[in-house]
Amino acid sequence: MARSTSRFVCQSCGSVTGRWSGKCESCEAWNSIIEEPGSLSTAPIGGTKATAARAKIRTSPLPLEPLAGGNPPPPRTSTGIQELDRALGGGLVPGGVTLLGGDPGIGKSTLLLQALGGVANAGHEVVYVSGEEGIDQIRGRAERLGLAEATVGLAAATSADAAAATISNSKNLKLIVIDSIQTMYAEGVESAPGSVAQVRASAQVLIAAAKRSNTALVLVGHVTKDGAIAGPRVLEHMVDAVLYFEGDASQHYRILRAVKNRFGPADALGVFEMTGLGLKEVPNPSTLFLAERQGRDPVTGAAVFAGFRGARPLLVEVQALVGAPSPASPRRAVVGWDSARLAMTLAVLESRAGLPFSGRDVFLSVAGGLKLEEPAADLAAAAALVSALLERPAPSECIFYGELALSGEVRPAPQAKSRLDEAERLGFAEAAVPSEIKSSRLRITKINRIDNLVQLIAAQPLLKAPKTSDWANRYDE
Repeated sequence: MARSTSRFVCQSCGSVTGRWSGKCESCEAWNSIIEEPGSLSTAPIGGTKATAARAKIRTSPLPLEPLAGGNPPPPRTSTGIQELDRALGGGLVPGGVTLLGGDPGIGKSTLLLQALGGVANAGHEVVYVSGEEGIDQIRGRAERLGLAEATVGLAAATSADAAAATISNSKNLKLIVIDSIQTMYAEGVESAPGSVAQVRASAQVLIAAAKRSNTALVLVGHVTKDGAIAGPRVLEHMVDAVLYFEGDASQHYRILRAVKNRFGPADALGVFEMTGLGLKEVPNPSTLFLAERQGRDPVTGAAVFAGFRGARPLLVEVQALVGAPSPASPRRAVVGWDSARLAMTLAVLESRAGLPFSGRDVFLSVAGGLKLEEPAADLAAAAALVSALLERPAPSECIFYGELALSGEVRPAPQAKSRLDEAERLGFAEAAVPSEIKSSRLRITKINRIDNLVQLIAAQPLLKAPKTSDWANRYDE
């Protein structure tokens, strides 16, 4: 017979232990373990009783289906927001479950309320369940967004079972938003809302109801201080799509990034601008990230990177600042790029090109707060660092991309034609690219093929500007 006992569950990673401790041994988080009721069977697993019980169970083999054939893909429902549809892979899928995470105050509720209004204005039934705000607060936000007349069903509740019943009893419900999953609780689970057990149980109840009724479900999730969605990691495996809404509270734009999507491409990107009337779409984000360059004279330490986010070409400015030699320990600060890649780039520039970065403060930032993860950004970062050190501005109409090897060579990057087509569309006439590029496929005016870092420094495009540094003159000598 089973006996009741208590178990201790980490609220950060979901690991279970038999006793409380101040630090989780799995994720090393402090003060994240709480006591939850559970049960522990006295019968040994795999023992005589278990074997006898399994012998009494008669099961049938699974029915198998051929790989070929199947039903056509389900029709999608547009949210009325093209950037959101792009991140979702084309729109909402009937029965699809999406998890949206983001920092507090970043605009998750605003985005979803606008999406609900767009679906409702198309003649569909939608529901918004909020466990954090009251009905009047939601109505006030809707009025500011110009959605006061939208036919959106509102509910301020924290019961996952009641929300699931709403899904099951509505025959024409197209979309339901749960804001947030950490405030929901499921009956029969003896733990507080937001705990690992409650989040898992509440999500399971809601997802099962959405799948049965072919209703699109969006769950809003809180994030930890590290930027990951709070709660058990299994929550991200249970849903069909995971979106992160990112941005700096001091900036006016937001980035919607897909990290998982069973119905579309992962790593899709949507860009929004936060205004007084809500979130405004930015159909051409390259112009947003390059807005500061318009009408500006060439400056040192700036280079334009032609990159990709998912299937979308994107141009962004990489900025660098190199300080004078100092006897103190040099500082290395990075915003929007991997600090390890900055250290590698500086080491290659110093070892292979002889540039003196040792003992100097180095700061590198991606304009607009965008986070670059492509290895192809190495050449643009190196160009910005060299420009800052030699005090020679790069041409304002030149773009850079290419992966930097430890030998100092520049390796090619995929989708070269799309990168250069995007640069040409925005008025860039020059490019510094790896030498493997075939000129027959390019339409941009001038191609500077860069085999290694020495060519980047000694030839075009960096040295076309006048010299302003005594050290730069000594370097040429």
